[in-house]
Amino acid sequence: MADAHNVDHDYHLVDPSPWPALASLGAFVTAFGAIGLMRATTEREFVMFGIDFTTPWIFFVGLAIVLYTCFMWWRDTIKEAHAGFHTRVVSLHLRYGMILFIASEVMFFVAWFWAFFDASLYPGEPHQVLRAEHTGGVWPPVGIETFDPWHLPLFNTIILLTSGTTVTWAHHALLHDDRKGLIWGLSLTVALGLLFSYVQAVEYSHAAFDFGGNIYGATFFMATGFHGFHVIIGTIFLLICLLRAMKGHFTSKQHFGFEAAAWYWHFVDVVWLFLFVAVYIWAAGPSH
Repeated sequence: MADAHNVDHDYHLVDPSPWPALASLGAFVTAFGAIGLMRATTEREFVMFGIDFTTPWIFFVGLAIVLYTCFMWWRDTIKEAHAGFHTRVVSLHLRYGMILFIASEVMFFVAWFWAFFDASLYPGEPHQVLRAEHTGGVWPPVGIETFDPWHLPLFNTIILLTSGTTVTWAHHALLHDDRKGLIWGLSLTVALGLLFSYVQAVEYSHAAFDFGGNIYGATFFMATGFHGFHVIIGTIFLLICLLRAMKGHFTSKQHFGFEAAAWYWHFVDVVWLFLFVAVYIWAAGPSH
């Protein structure tokens, strides 16, 4: 790796790296293996070129490759930051990349909200006879007992909003070189993220409807479950930042890794508010 102080420009010309190629390979194996995994769980065959790929192991091998690549690639990125390669221009481009990533995540949730509102706003149009048969022409569908929005969903809303304040506290502490405040703020945020996931698991265990067999369950679990997955990812993201903060990696001038995690967490907060209002309150049934 070249000396960062021997260049006369603000751009980082990265060294040859195996991680982009390995990431592509891992993504392909994971996607291919997911087909075999789904076929295996539904007791169907997945045969190509005379070979039976009906097994969950291909998926987990691909996932292991992806996770290993993520660890190694991000490790190299951290080393580059410590070596002084992340100039103001490079840091700006990293921020642009994170913004584009969050924008792509927004589109995922737009798809789930679109499916939910398409089913809920038009549960029994005359030209949608099949949907009317499944919903009874009303939303929530006939026979669906929804969650009380003012019980566990409200509790989880309070948890996430509180976690948004604690991660902001951590960011403010970092900007003022308050290492103790940074660690406390991150620790509380991680704890609240774990608590949210636990409460959602409890909520799911008391659901009076399943994922399959009805359009309400499919749209509900896809929207809230996809968000729950993001909460888990965000919690891991913040936990890594906490471990790095304990090692003194972040400074008030250079802390993009933490900033990206904070942006991601605030995005998760905002999405939950939309879910809480639309899925839990607006679409709540007459009884819970």
